[in-house]
Parts: sequence; C-alpha cells; structure tokens
Amino acid sequence: MPAPTYAAYAGQLAALGTATCWAFTALAFDAAARRIGALSLSLIRLVIAFGFLCLAAWAMRGMALPLDASPKAWGWLGVSGLVGFTFGDFCLFRAYVLVGARLSQLLMALAPPLTAVIGWLLLGETLGGRALLGMSLTVTGIAWAVLEQRPATPENDRSSRPSLSGIAMGFGGALGQAGGLVLSKLGMGSYDAVAATQVRVLAGILGYAVLFAGLRRWGRVGEASRDRRALGLATVGAFFGPFLGVSLSLFAVRRIPAGVAASLMALTPILIIPLVVVLRRERVGLGGIAGAVVAVAGVVLLFL
Repeated sequence: MPAPTYAAYAGQLAALGTATCWAFTALAFDAAARRIGALSLSLIRLVIAFGFLCLAAWAMRGMALPLDASPKAWGWLGVSGLVGFTFGDFCLFRAYVLVGARLSQLLMALAPPLTAVIGWLLLGETLGGRALLGMSLTVTGIAWAVLEQRPATPENDRSSRPSLSGIAMGFGGALGQAGGLVLSKLGMGSYDAVAATQVRVLAGILGYAVLFAGLRRWGRVGEASRDRRALGLATVGAFFGPFLGVSLSLFAVRRIPAGVAASLMALTPILIIPLVVVLRRERVGLGGIAGAVVAVAGVVLLFL
C-alpha cells in the first residue's frame, strides 16, 4: 500500500498552520492591546488584514476584490464574519476584562465540541470514534495546560472570582468562533479561501463600525491609529491572524470536518508555550507540559 501523501493531510496541516499563526498573533495582539485597547485593536487589525487580503487576491486571482462571489457566498460568509469576528471576538475581549485571560482561554476550549455539534446540525457532519477520541484528548490537554498557567499579578487575572456575566461572555466567544467556522464552510463551497476570507473580514469591519458608532468610540480609534508602535504590532498580528491564519482555517474546513479542524486550531495555547519560554523567559510547570503531551496525542489520532 503506498504511503499517504501530504495532500491527504492538507486539511489537518492547514488547521495546524492556523493554530501556529494564531500563536504569533496572540503575542503581537497582547502587546498592542496593552497600548491601545482590545476593542480599537479589533477594528484596526481587520482593516490592515483586508489590505493584505486584497494584495494576495490580486496576485493569486488577478482580482483584488471578491466581486465574483455568489449571493449565497456573500450571505453566509457575511453572517459568519459578523458571528466570528464581531460577536465572538467582542464577547472574548469582554470576558478577558470580566474573568481574566486564564478562565477566558479555558472557556474557549469549548469551541471544538461546539463546532462539532453545529457542524452536525447544519452540515450533517458526523465524527467516528477515533476522531471523537482525538478531539477529546486535544481539548483535555489544552484545558489542562491553560489551568496550569498562573497570572503574573491578581490584577491581570480575575478567574478566582468569576462573574456569571464574564462566563457568559467567554461562552459567547467560543460559540462565535464555532458558529463562524461552520457558517464559513456552509457559504464557501468551492469558492477561493482567500476571497472568502475577504468577505468575512469586510462583514467584520462593518459590524465593528456599527458597534463603535453605537458606543461612540471612534475618537479612541483615531488616537490608537496614531500609535506607531501599536500599529506595527497590529500589522504583524493582522498578517498572521485575520489574513494568513483565517485563510488557512477556511482551507482546512473545506477538506476535513469542522469539529476536527476546530480541535487542531484550538492548539494555540499549547503552541504559545515554547514561544513564551524562548521570547519571554517564562517557566512552564509540569501540568503545562503534561497537558501539551495529551493534546499532541489527540492530534496524532486526528491525523490517523
């Protein structure tokens, strides 16, 4: 029997590529958000990412804008952008404020099973026993590693006294990510992944524009756009996140079940571990290492 080619694992590799991109994005956005705030950063990163997407689409398709998208694609991909980028990210950022980063990341580990359930309801996707076991191990390992993390100061993490509203926001973040991913697959079909990402990002930008108008926060966006250091960090994050990472995520869900793709994409907290050890000289406890090992075991099963 011939050995499987890389093409046979294209979906899994793209999902792992997404998680890797999001690990770099998380570090860049963490630094940028400390300077200009998470909400302002959310809009700025999408605008920057849309510029990258237009350049990539022009180079790859000869068309800078997704003008060839069908009405169905515009509809479903637009809704997925609102659900994922606007609703999901807004809930996640609010959760960071209300319950802290550690509990928020733990709640985001719910995204893979939520994706599997929504994928079953909307797409009729079912997972075999091995895939379910791999997904369970991956999510368990991620949760274990996240629980091992310790906040640097009490002010940076409020998970010791979580509020119901904060937990609801964290769940909303996971639900937004899951729903956005499945709706993307529903609307994309065979359409180009980069162009599909353009539609999603455009919808996200419009969603944030309405949100900022309602909150009357355009002045803060103007102030943030004048911070060159933050803009540099936002550009790095936008390249690896909404541009490259999200494009890879759509490539992945086209080829493998959405629940499997979401499980692999959720590995970002695991992949951040070596980055913070090397770049920030942070120490990782035994629980973090054990969680990473369990998560990797789940990944192996998802590749079989």
